[in-house]
Amino acid sequence: MISIVVPVYNAAGFIKETIGSVKRQTYTDWELLLIDDCSSDGSVSIMEEEAAHDPRIRVIRQPQNMGAAAARNRGVQEAKGRYLAYLDADDLWRDDRLSSCLAFIEEKKVAFVFSGYEFADENGRGLGKIVRVPECLTYAQALKNTTIFTSTVLFDLEKIPKDLVSMPRIKSEDTATWWRILRNGYTAYGLDRNLVLYRRSAGTLSSNKLEAIRRIWHLYRDAEQLSVPYSFYNFVFYALRAVLRRV
Repeated sequence: MISIVVPVYNAAGFIKETIGSVKRQTYTDWELLLIDDCSSDGSVSIMEEEAAHDPRIRVIRQPQNMGAAAARNRGVQEAKGRYLAYLDADDLWRDDRLSSCLAFIEEKKVAFVFSGYEFADENGRGLGKIVRVPECLTYAQALKNTTIFTSTVLFDLEKIPKDLVSMPRIKSEDTATWWRILRNGYTAYGLDRNLVLYRRSAGTLSSNKLEAIRRIWHLYRDAEQLSVPYSFYNFVFYALRAVLRRV
């Protein structure tokens, strides 16, 4: 079974469509853990209505607002499946996302896989800009290439412990998590297929380029404790690839 963890905070405009993309998966042995982070916009009502009609869906409410990392970690704690997938509350999966990634992780006999994806507008329409992914990424390679996107990953929890996939409560917690996993000797394997629609809304954290630069630099220097020269070396490659992904 695949456990799918979705952190939700005031996502009433998107969450029903996101849930729908999970329900349309050709692979059906999954559980969907919707972790509500104290939403105030009606998200809970939408999720509870979906859960009432599908026993594979569970709504779990955080006692207080603690951010996406803590919500994901709560989902990891609650997960019952052998495999773990993350999905953001406004992103969409292609119908064969789970079946394709599961076949890939079983074929490679590895713990960590990720796939390509496509940028989408606020309405979830693909923009034709597809991010290609490399065959594999080691820790040193990932420092220069942050193409691993949260809604594309799949982990085998029989091969990688839950504490490694749990996220730290810092900015860019997803990238920090991938680096920590890889630093511990794992390799991430890329399935170069467009299986996810990454919805980019104006005003979101990821759309703020200056803030993104600050976050990545903070990861290099503080989270990974890299020297200034080595941080700058990796950052040049990161910035170049980030620009190319968006043009």
